[in-house]
Amino acid sequence: MQNNLSEKMKPNKLKCITTFFILYLFNQNAHSELQVGYYSYSCSMAEFIVKDEVRKGVTNNPGIAAGLVRMHFHDCFIRGCDASVLLDSTPLNTAEKDSPANKPSLRGYEVIDNAKAKLEAVCPGIVSCADIVAFAARDSVEFARGLGYDVPAGRRDGRISLASDTRTELPPPTFNVNQLTQLFARKGLTQDEMVTLSGAHTIGRSHCSAFSSRLYNFSTTSSQDPSLDPSYAALLKRQCPQGSTNQNLVVPMDPSSPGIADVGYYVDILANRGLFTSDQTLLTNAETASQVKQNARDPYLWASQFADAMVKMGQIIVLKGNAGEIRTNCRVVNS
Repeated sequence: MQNNLSEKMKPNKLKCITTFFILYLFNQNAHSELQVGYYSYSCSMAEFIVKDEVRKGVTNNPGIAAGLVRMHFHDCFIRGCDASVLLDSTPLNTAEKDSPANKPSLRGYEVIDNAKAKLEAVCPGIVSCADIVAFAARDSVEFARGLGYDVPAGRRDGRISLASDTRTELPPPTFNVNQLTQLFARKGLTQDEMVTLSGAHTIGRSHCSAFSSRLYNFSTTSSQDPSLDPSYAALLKRQCPQGSTNQNLVVPMDPSSPGIADVGYYVDILANRGLFTSDQTLLTNAETASQVKQNARDPYLWASQFADAMVKMGQIIVLKGNAGEIRTNCRVVNS
């Protein structure tokens, strides 16, 4: 009788084990994937708090919007989207933020600091700095009149930040289309997405040092980049005089609408008024040139594709589960 009872119980026991295993795998997968509304229960006001701080920052200085979008880009391209760009240098290490690629051009740190302080006051140890950067970039696009989008969250913060990484992982303004395509491919992004994300240059400014080589002593045969519209080059020369020692001289990247996320960037490229070599080079390849023309004609298409590309970029090598940490202060790793 006992043996018969045991035999009957075996299938039920197996079903229970199988069900438990499936639920376990589902739970593990849920925690390993980024999710829209990730903080809905643990810190329901998280995205509202970040957006309010971005609004304050952009109200005080509209250029902060471009800075926060660029911050997200520079964060994700180095070690993935782990807020390594926010870590301060130490006596023994120069961090990403203090590399020539980021200093003095990267800005908006105070917006992230303020948002983190507010979040720690209401939801201590819950919201990662990496997610704050991703939310802030999205909000900045919206405040620049771009298309909003949902941000999957659940990133954790990294513990390493090396200035040396910026030399190999960030595209300099001198890159040609092939170099850009290869670098973006290493991050899992297509050539189309590279052209789309380059449109972020529709807002913001650049220091003269980033493009002055196109204006003076360009090559042995030409002092000025021949692909640059002459009248635009003349304007840039007035704004960035040769031999100037003023490190603070800046110009808008999209002169016609520097604070609006629109397709003016692509219109400028078609007029040979791309500020960087890495902008104008998009016309040297048939496929990327075709996309530039398409974006210039269809603002909504670009805005929609830009939102999708930002979401994809925001998922480059993210730390999840028990990897990394949730920093208390975005500038330093937890002790």
